[in-house]
Amino acid sequence: MEDFDGPLDLILHLLSKNKMEIRDIPISLLLDQYLEWMEQRERLNLEVASEFVIMAAHLIYIKTRMLLSVDDQEALSEMEQLMAALEAHQHKESYEQVKGVTQVLAQRYAYGRDYLPGPPRPLPQEKGYRYQHQPQDLTAALQRIFQRGEGAAAPPTRAFQGIVGREPYPVETKARWILDQLRAGGVTHFRALFRGNRSRSEIVATFLAVLELCKSNQIYLAGTSEDSTLTCTQPNGEFSPETDDGGGQTWN
Repeated sequence: MEDFDGPLDLILHLLSKNKMEIRDIPISLLLDQYLEWMEQRERLNLEVASEFVIMAAHLIYIKTRMLLSVDDQEALSEMEQLMAALEAHQHKESYEQVKGVTQVLAQRYAYGRDYLPGPPRPLPQEKGYRYQHQPQDLTAALQRIFQRGEGAAAPPTRAFQGIVGREPYPVETKARWILDQLRAGGVTHFRALFRGNRSRSEIVATFLAVLELCKSNQIYLAGTSEDSTLTCTQPNGEFSPETDDGGGQTWN
C-alpha cells in the first residue's frame, strides 16, 4: 500500500495512473479511485489522516453540485481552485526533484573534477616568427628611423664628453706590453694585466689583446674561473710570425 504525503499527492498519482492531465479531471472517476484507496487503507487497518477525509468530502461536494447543475458556478469555482492547487503542488514537486538531481550531479562533478583525470589538453602552439623580410622593407624601416630625427635639435657638446674626442687605446700597444711582461717574468696572472689601467678603453684593449695573443698561439692561458696565469708558448722569447691556425696577427 503506497503512502502519500497529502491528498494532493494522491490525486496527482491517480491522474498519472490514468494518464490524464490536471485540466481533464473526470470528477466521478477521480472520486471513485480516491474512495477506493481510502477503503483499502481501512481494510488493512492503516490510519487515514484527517486531511485525506476532508479532501474526500470536498470531492463529493463538488461532484454533487455538478450533478445537480452543469452550470453551477460555485461548483465550477471549487473545481478551478482544486486544479490550481494541483498545478502549484505539481510544480513544487518538479522543482524539488530537479533540485535533488542538481545536488547529485554537483557531487558527481566535484568528484570528477578533483579525483578523475581529464582528457589530455593540446600543447600550446609556439608562435614562431615566420615573416620573410624583403630588402625594401628593411630599407623603409631605416628611412622611417632617419625621418624621426629630422628637425630635432642637436644635443649639446657636453653630452658627448667622455664618449667622443678620446682616442681608443690601441690593442697592438697593449699586446706588445703583455709580451714584454712575459719575456721579463715568464709568467703572470690574468688579473695583474689590468692593474694600473686608467680608462675603460685601456681595459677593453687589454682584454682584446689577450684574446688575440691566445688566438695566434703566442701565449697560453690556464687556470680557474677565479684567476688564470699567462705563459709564453716559446720560453726563449723568440716568437714566430707564423700561427698554428694560419691566421691572426703576431706582435714582436
